[in-house]
Amino acid sequence: MAASESVNPVDLLREQIAGASPDMLQAMIKTFAQAVMSAEADAICGAGYGQRSDERVNSRNGYRQREWDTRAGTIDLAIPKLRQGSYFPDWLLTHRRRAEQALVSVVATSYLLGVSTRRVEKLVEQLGIRQLSKSQVSEMATHLDTQVQAFRNRPLDSEHYTFVWMDALTMKVREAGRTVNVHALIAVGVNADGGREVLGLDVASDEDGAGWLAFLRSLTARGLSGVRLVISDAHAGLVAAIGAALPGASWQRCRTHYLRNLLTKVPKSAQPWIATLVRTIFDQPDADAVRAQFQRVVATIEAKFPAAAEHLDAARDDLLAFTGFPREIWRQIWSNNPQERLNKEIRRRTDVVGIFPNRAAVIRLVGAVLAEQTDEWTEGRRYMGLELLTKSRMVTIDTGEHDTDQTGPTPIAA
Repeated sequence: MAASESVNPVDLLREQIAGASPDMLQAMIKTFAQAVMSAEADAICGAGYGQRSDERVNSRNGYRQREWDTRAGTIDLAIPKLRQGSYFPDWLLTHRRRAEQALVSVVATSYLLGVSTRRVEKLVEQLGIRQLSKSQVSEMATHLDTQVQAFRNRPLDSEHYTFVWMDALTMKVREAGRTVNVHALIAVGVNADGGREVLGLDVASDEDGAGWLAFLRSLTARGLSGVRLVISDAHAGLVAAIGAALPGASWQRCRTHYLRNLLTKVPKSAQPWIATLVRTIFDQPDADAVRAQFQRVVATIEAKFPAAAEHLDAARDDLLAFTGFPREIWRQIWSNNPQERLNKEIRRRTDVVGIFPNRAAVIRLVGAVLAEQTDEWTEGRRYMGLELLTKSRMVTIDTGEHDTDQTGPTPIAA
């Protein structure tokens, strides 16, 4: 028997999103608690909500409201009522602290470790509930899946996302009896309010131009616009995809990842010297000084390591795209470092799983982590000031057709 259709998690989540609620975890806990209570009431009645059955011994009779205080905030619960007798979720509301901790554990463990029906069934039994069918447990897992899908597919209704960071994380998945590598493509942007938010997540077989192009087009279809700079490592095909899907945007190659690549071009004994030289480029006070120092560093390296100097010189425009924007935000846009903490948190969760049973499990786990992180960013302070964002949007793109005192990086051609 299925859980009650009268508690519709899709409608509930849409209402959360429409109200700009930042607490995805609270919505997940509420939906799960409602689903468990509804399934337990159905088990007492002997039949599902609205279902005709000879085994029915009771029927539902609406709901009564009850507030439940949790670490995720106060949750308004709708407790099912019965026509004969009464129903009360003692396992949930009698021992509040223990029950709340157990339920959060159920939500977190079942959701973040793949939502296996068998695993959820065992976890629910830890709450003292032993009369749920496998179909009811499966329905609860589906409810949770619906919420992450809603997060991934939500409209990107900001007026603009001036800066966007992109990265790809490799995961292991079982497919057709083999363990293969897939790539979780992740985009984070600065919205019109100056706050960071996760814009999207997708899983691709190959980290190539086709995968990135499809990902970027899905973001623009949801409302991504106004992008002036994309910051990332040198992922295969990404630059071409930016030119095709985000006209007018330029690309900043992550300085940290590039330096690691450059150091492989010189002997190990020379690596500290090269690293120190390259870092001096980014210590300059203005754009002109940065470019002048870049030229001096290339000349200095060329005297001893011409191949490394040629490699660095070829990356000049990609490494210095940040100089077209206000000096105050250079540290935030010249590398992918702001995303490293997010990547570490994702890895901390995915390393526990090891090999995922399928791609849906990757999206489920990583999507939950990203939704949680977006909530934290929403409640935190602005990542960029509104005045600096306004100045960044006013940067003039240098097309070569006119002179200007303030020129930005050359946009990538489609």
